[in-house]
Amino acid sequence: MRSHVVLAVFKRNVASYFSGMLGYLFIVVFVVAGAFLAFNDQFFANNLANLDQLNSRFPLLLLFIVPAITMTAWADERKLGTDELLFTLPASDFEILLGKYLAVLAVYTVALLFSLTHALVLAWLGNPDWGLIGTTYLGYWLAGAALLSAGMFASVLTSSATVAFVLGAVICAIPVFIDQIPGIQSYLKDRMGINDPLGVAGHLQGFTSGKVSYSGIFYFVGLSAFFLYLNAVMIARRHWAGGKNAGSMSGQYLARVACLAVALLCLTYSLAIAGGSIDSTSENLHTLSPTTIEILKNVPNDKPVTIQAFISTDVPQDYVPIRKDLINKLKEYDNRGGKNVQVRIVDVEPFSHAAEQAEALGIQPRPIQSEEGGRYSQNDVYLGVVMTSGFDSVLIPFFDRGTPIEYELTRSVGTVANEKRSVVGILTTDAKVTGGIDMQSFRQLPQWQIAEELKKQYEVKEIDPNSPITAEMDVLVAILPSSLTEPQMQNLVHYVEAGKPVLIFDDPAPVWGPNNFSSGIIWAPLEPKPNPQGGGMMGMLGGQNRGEPKADGGEATSLLKALGIKWDVRKSVFDTFNPHPKFANTYPPELIFLDGKECMNDENPITSGLQELITFAPGFVAERDSDVEVTWLLKTRKGSTGTNDWNQITRPGFMGGRNYEFNVIHKPQDQTYVTAAHVKGTGSRKVNAIFVADVDLVHDIMFQVWQQQMLDFKIDNVLFVLNCVDTLAGDDRFIDLRKRRAQHRTLVELEKRKKKFEVIRSQEIAKADEAAAKELADAKERLQKVLDDLRADLEKGNVDAQTLQIRLQNATQAEDRKLTQREKEIEREKNETVRLVRNETQQDIRKVERGIWRWAVFIPPLPAIILGIAVLVARLVDERKGISADRRRD
Repeated sequence: MRSHVVLAVFKRNVASYFSGMLGYLFIVVFVVAGAFLAFNDQFFANNLANLDQLNSRFPLLLLFIVPAITMTAWADERKLGTDELLFTLPASDFEILLGKYLAVLAVYTVALLFSLTHALVLAWLGNPDWGLIGTTYLGYWLAGAALLSAGMFASVLTSSATVAFVLGAVICAIPVFIDQIPGIQSYLKDRMGINDPLGVAGHLQGFTSGKVSYSGIFYFVGLSAFFLYLNAVMIARRHWAGGKNAGSMSGQYLARVACLAVALLCLTYSLAIAGGSIDSTSENLHTLSPTTIEILKNVPNDKPVTIQAFISTDVPQDYVPIRKDLINKLKEYDNRGGKNVQVRIVDVEPFSHAAEQAEALGIQPRPIQSEEGGRYSQNDVYLGVVMTSGFDSVLIPFFDRGTPIEYELTRSVGTVANEKRSVVGILTTDAKVTGGIDMQSFRQLPQWQIAEELKKQYEVKEIDPNSPITAEMDVLVAILPSSLTEPQMQNLVHYVEAGKPVLIFDDPAPVWGPNNFSSGIIWAPLEPKPNPQGGGMMGMLGGQNRGEPKADGGEATSLLKALGIKWDVRKSVFDTFNPHPKFANTYPPELIFLDGKECMNDENPITSGLQELITFAPGFVAERDSDVEVTWLLKTRKGSTGTNDWNQITRPGFMGGRNYEFNVIHKPQDQTYVTAAHVKGTGSRKVNAIFVADVDLVHDIMFQVWQQQMLDFKIDNVLFVLNCVDTLAGDDRFIDLRKRRAQHRTLVELEKRKKKFEVIRSQEIAKADEAAAKELADAKERLQKVLDDLRADLEKGNVDAQTLQIRLQNATQAEDRKLTQREKEIEREKNETVRLVRNETQQDIRKVERGIWRWAVFIPPLPAIILGIAVLVARLVDERKGISADRRRD
């Protein structure tokens, strides 16, 4: 191969493409179309600084740009008759083919470089992961390079550029849509055992997620080689097409093409099985952490670890990445662990011997509903691991969407390889964290999932508060200590005053109760303690369903005094700002999203690196005594948060008790509220406790949201609790490992612009509520005055008492009807005002989004437009230079 020949062909074709405005026009359309796809409404709803919206549709965009670039590659040569001249030059077919391919690849590369303005828009709006952006564009380039060879093959089949464009789109559609052919995925799984995708989108996904697999690279390179070979066959066809052996030659080349296709598919599949990838994420999410490597290295020789993984061979599409990542991680653990870590991966089919073995070890199948080809089905999926070392074992029953795979595996290895586990005690309170009987409904209560999670790492004991707490343990966890009786509270206070590590969760307004469908108001500190013996319906009607009085009336005064902090059980916190636009009007302000350095202490190892937590109507704490050091861990935002009183957010319920009512006035204050803090004594005072003013933060519902990533929420509630326990226990091995996940990179610029509108909306709604409340109070006052005046007038007259009472009752009923009607009018007027305020706020927010959208869509193509105009002007100037002055028009 002669490089100067290839270069000459390359220059000729590149110059030809950019000689007119058509080439620049295609680039402008490509960039604008990409911007439309990248910055759509879903982009603003997700509020994330990434190119996810473009990634999912980029193969479709290639169906336009690739045929547009390649349609003239061969077709124009044949149309103008220059192909015969080209092939008579002293150049081989391969040199001409390579020169033309590099030319169209250069044109596509230029178009892709102009589209880098999408990344600049992301940088303006937020802080994207530049490593991820880099591999994303590498994937774009490789995918385009592969389809360019297919587009050239379409061009070599015809002499019409229009036909070449259509053929190119059709041929490129085969690798783009092949995975969407009905039944193709199930056929590959069932007949060939292949779970990997065949199409462009599936292999592009690795690049857009920051995990560049060698199989993905080879897939695109192989696809390019395959279609380039088809190009070579077609341009070489002139040598034998009219000969005697044309039929046999055609058969030979068909066999060669088929063999090449099979060989490339086999190599791609082999590389996919072998694994191997490059991690481009800023957090190195696809690379084993130093913590994992260290723990695997330090597995003692006398306590080797055996890892048994039971994994379904066929899983729903949503769980394919989880299955693949789990298997890859297990293989890495096997390689890194050497002889002290033995990994056994068992493929599980339903109702097989492997399934029985998995269930015998505690791994139960999880019924997962999936959709394929428009049909819904439910499959039993096994994705569990059992680790054993000596007589110790750890069970990970299922790896769900939110389960951090490396953390779970590494923690389990570190736990079973240790000589002895640390001990965590869970104090028995009305929350019944370790399970029990609900005496109100007479149902068995399972233990909380956080207790099951702690058992994976610690030895967990249930601690009875009815007697002095003397058990040896590393950390005591007390959830809802405000429910304790006076003797129980004193035992806890003595333990706290001794300086023992304690993790406390309490809540002024628990929202979720003993199960996911009951209210937690029965646990509220200001509510009476339920009767431990039950009482049933008749007990409730008779008011006899109360137990012993709570210590300090439920206010936990003695415990707070021992801790040296203040906590008002009558006040709960709200936040009117919601960082998730698509749920902006879905949840009450009491559901608070804590994210970023403003809400989480970045200087404390417990919270540094965590990204988002959810709390529900939490309380707040403050320092009380000077001989304690209070370090905040979680706090609310400034300017959008405030507090409401217990009587504001609750109302009397049916048959006594109270119910929550969050549709109340929310008036933000210009301050922050600490919802979790680490309290340490100084000098002679012995205190070491973490106080979290919210029980809902650790409830089973939050555990499910974390584990299953429900509604796409990726929260760190469970990880925060585990970090608290580890810190108090003095075991920091896994704290950094828990934080390894993609950073939640929001559109900071957009949030800044929208927040002021949210604050204004909250203030206007609060004003409307206050105005309605004032007008209603005035109406009641006027009613009372009318009745008092009527009563005075009647008492002056000569009317008997019975007549007076009847007239007064009739007047009262008439005025009550007027008041009721006025109340409805006031409520209707208030609701209309609130509706108008919300609509105006949404319109203002939409204006901000539309303004950003216009910049994001119409600014990116400007460089290509300017360059095209500059080239056109330069050509016109050059043309005028070649014309003599006397031949020019005046």
